[in-house]
Amino acid sequence: MRFLDANIFVYAFYRPNRRLSSREQRMKEESKRILEAITDGKEKAITTMVHLSETVNILKNGMDPPKLADLVVQLLSLDNLRTETVDRDQYLAAAELGRDLNRDPNDALAVLVMREHKLREVYTYDGDFDELEGIVKLPKT
Repeated sequence: MRFLDANIFVYAFYRPNRRLSSREQRMKEESKRILEAITDGKEKAITTMVHLSETVNILKNGMDPPKLADLVVQLLSLDNLRTETVDRDQYLAAAELGRDLNRDPNDALAVLVMREHKLREVYTYDGDFDELEGIVKLPKT
């Protein structure tokens, strides 16, 4: 199992009003491949409601509300995507860890969840996961 960061969802589903660079296009295609593997049962992943909410806040700029709602239902219905709820104390712990790691609370929350589940790998394009001890960032870019 791997942690699935919000930007994987964003790259897979966001449709910008401009042409993507070749690097962005590769990231979009790889993000779709990752989600397809999860949907097909070939991969297992975990994310949080915070990361899903982060995704919605970005995708709402280019997706109409009914389509966005359908996407959320689809993602929450995937058997191989575990979506963790986050309570006040967990988010507070993430904020404190973020201060220690010099990372934002959402990235620190991902690290916290990974540690709780003894995970080492995260699907993300976020450079804030570079050089974090014990974390392997996938896919390799």
